Amino acid sequence: MQETFFTSKDATQLTGCTLRQIQYWRERGILVPVISGTGTGRSIYYSRSNLVELAAMVYWLSTGISFDVACQVLKQLKEQAPELFISGQGKRFMLLLSQDDSLSLVEFDRKIAIASLDEGKAVIPVWLDIIYNKLNNRLIDQNESA
Repeated sequence: MQETFFTSKDATQLTGCTLRQIQYWRERGILVPVISGTGTGRSIYYSRSNLVELAAMVYWLSTGISFDVACQVLKQLKEQAPELFISGQGKRFMLLLSQDDSLSLVEFDRKIAIASLDEGKAVIPVWLDIIYNKLNNRLIDQNESA
């Protein structure tokens, strides 16, 4: 099966990020496009897994976590569970407020999540399968309307 690539404009429409965000994240090396043109007028293309990374960043930032924490979570997940970005399948994770008031990425455990919520601590789901499926549905809708 041939892989499809997406322009920056396509990526923003599908993930909800802005062109400025995508450019900034690319310049900072947070999200590296699969095809990165150099020089004036060169095109940049993103893979489906790049789109999942973009959509995940948009989601995490929308929850109110800081940009630095979102970048750290993205990096950790790409190292620990790269299959999530490729297939949308794998473990689910969550961000928990630790004893020292920092957020830590841990494998999702319903009992721990509920106990943390009962203690008034933040729990942010990091379920890339949901993000992957929403993005996939947008791609299907886009292909049907084309």
